[in-house]
Amino acid sequence: MTVLDIRALNRATLARQLLLERAGLPVLDAVGHLCGLQAQEPQEPFIGLWSRLRAFDPSSLSDLLTGRHVVRTHLMRRTVHLVTADDVLAWRARHDAMLRQRAQGAYRRELAGVDLDELAAAGRAVMADGEPRSMPELARAVAGRWPEPGLRALGEMLVAALVPMVQLPPRGLWRTRAGARYVPLATWLGRDIDPPIAPNGAAPNGTTPATPDPVGAALVRRYLAAYGPAASADLRAWCGLAGLPAAIAAVREELVTFRDERGRELLDLPDAPRPDPDTPAPVRFLPAFDNAILGYQDRGRIIDDAHRGLSVAGARVVLVDGRVAATWTVEDGTVTATPLRRFSRAERTAVTEEGQTLAAFLSDGESDRAQVTAFSV
Repeated sequence: MTVLDIRALNRATLARQLLLERAGLPVLDAVGHLCGLQAQEPQEPFIGLWSRLRAFDPSSLSDLLTGRHVVRTHLMRRTVHLVTADDVLAWRARHDAMLRQRAQGAYRRELAGVDLDELAAAGRAVMADGEPRSMPELARAVAGRWPEPGLRALGEMLVAALVPMVQLPPRGLWRTRAGARYVPLATWLGRDIDPPIAPNGAAPNGTTPATPDPVGAALVRRYLAAYGPAASADLRAWCGLAGLPAAIAAVREELVTFRDERGRELLDLPDAPRPDPDTPAPVRFLPAFDNAILGYQDRGRIIDDAHRGLSVAGARVVLVDGRVAATWTVEDGTVTATPLRRFSRAERTAVTEEGQTLAAFLSDGESDRAQVTAFSV
């Protein structure tokens, strides 16, 4: 079985993530291809798409949000993601058990003795009027019946797990600060989420799909298109779903397999791009919590173990030769990159030039100031 080294996996990841060359895709297609963008920090998806798309206009993403073509919702790993309307409707039921388990695990003590189905029904009844509410407002509306858990536990359980919700604009619009206000997903999109497949493989309408987990099988294919080659542990780390072995088994004959240098089996789509490991990789500035890093259990293909903590600490990072080599900040219109290793003169120039372009994007052309600080051990 062919072994793919770290550099080969790196270049494949960059190609799938639209980071090896900026793509000319429409914004909606890019969000779909990437299986969504992690978005608990509302402005970060704009940076992620700017780094991936040619001539990206941030107003186009804002228009997709207000036009209800993309939504902000809790989904993969129980984190807020920006996903297409079609994807959230297709995927939400498949994530339901995971969302419940993770939210309940975070508030197990507070929610002891609370019947979650009754709590969900109470939350839906409150939201049935279609009025947007903040999480505390929703929690206060049901707290009379469950006074013990506290507003945080009740609110998180409802909006992040029990009732499929969306965060409404203006939150998530370009250069807009707004608190999170929620309405049910079906209310906002005018469509119900797709019904789940029963444990016996039967759909609610009595039909039997070709695979007992068609949504899981679709997730496997979509994940590999945007993140492969990858191990099953990487897939699980990306979506948070534990029950995907049957889905992988169902599509295995469609896939090709490799090994990484650790001996793990890697799955991939046969026709997906796997560039030559020597393909040059341009400098790219990534937003906080970018899925190019978080989408794997083994992140060594893109970030050194010594810096792995940056990926979960909310640091914005810079890719140099395809790997995390600096962090970056912006203040008063100046983008500042702080190296994690020594840069060559050419690398320093490339980081500065890309930083200048980013500064112009973030300031609507009012500033192109960028600097690279000295490396310090």
